[in-house]
Amino acid sequence: MKIRIISVGKIRETFYQAGILEYIKRITPYSPIELVSGLEEKARYRPQEQDIRLVKYREGQRILNLIPSGEYVVLCDMAGQADSSKELAERVQSWQLSGRSRINLVVGGAYGLDDKVKDSAQEVISLSRLTFPHQMAVLILVEQLYRAFKIIRGEPYHH
Repeated sequence: MKIRIISVGKIRETFYQAGILEYIKRITPYSPIELVSGLEEKARYRPQEQDIRLVKYREGQRILNLIPSGEYVVLCDMAGQADSSKELAERVQSWQLSGRSRINLVVGGAYGLDDKVKDSAQEVISLSRLTFPHQMAVLILVEQLYRAFKIIRGEPYHH
């Protein structure tokens, strides 16, 4: 099973980049993984509701164009299922055993996700009830995926 993380926002700060790349490197022995980022649409200053809808629509189209029909989509959203690390490991293991070729984990942008992207998801998970910048959400996600693989394998994790 391959993992693809789709982050609407670009990972700009070097300290986030370094952390994300480190965890991607650690995950690679367990599963092929890739990060696609920078799909955000520029919004005008003080956008109105219709501007936000247009931004979400355009970002949504970029996301959906990346995901072939039949691939599994998991949204990261505050309203999703909040798992413990052990429960997330069980979820990841079920993805591995499902026979799916790729799992797409989607982290939305500043205004959230378009309804078409939400409708395409088979699962919605929550990293926390707290709101995080998208870059931090991606870092937390890759760390938790790494932790999940360590739990699945029964390997110690102390980092």
